Amino acid sequence: MTDFLRKIFGKLLNSIAAFFNSLEFSPDLITILGVFGNFLAAWFIANGNLFTGGLLVLVFGLFDAIDGSMARLQGGETKFGAFLDSVLDRYSELAIFFGILIYSLRGSNPVNCLLVFLATAGSVLVSYIRARAQSLGIDTKIGILTRVERYLVIVPSLLVGRPDVGLWIIAILGNITALQRIWHVKQQLKQ
Repeated sequence: MTDFLRKIFGKLLNSIAAFFNSLEFSPDLITILGVFGNFLAAWFIANGNLFTGGLLVLVFGLFDAIDGSMARLQGGETKFGAFLDSVLDRYSELAIFFGILIYSLRGSNPVNCLLVFLATAGSVLVSYIRARAQSLGIDTKIGILTRVERYLVIVPSLLVGRPDVGLWIIAILGNITALQRIWHVKQQLKQ
């Protein structure tokens, strides 16, 4: 899905990235602004303003695509920049889930609290498995619910005020994706 969206929106992202580059912003700065934006989104979500939180997640989720485009336009990603981007992506995602958890606790919704845990576990494991596989020399980008798809699920569910729907989807499909990646790594290591 990521490659598909990059083909469709690549020119727009490159235009935005070129604008930020012309202002002499660094890709790392955009990455950091993105994570702060997602913490702000989490605050709105935790306080029951799901629509505003969803809009902020959408806007600052785009920063993740822009920082990569900026780096490519500048002549390539740095190892530290790629590392920082991966780590801060996890912080952003965890912040959003934390905002939903607080919102669910305030609404005395124990099912949503459990779903937040399951969705968070699946999301973190998908990313961890990829990183661990890369340390073994295996690239595993496979799976039905990678990071982009998780954002494409959570944003609309927040915008329509139904985070539970997004949580169900991510809790189930995120963990299935983790299992798909485990299986893929096992098959690659057999060869």
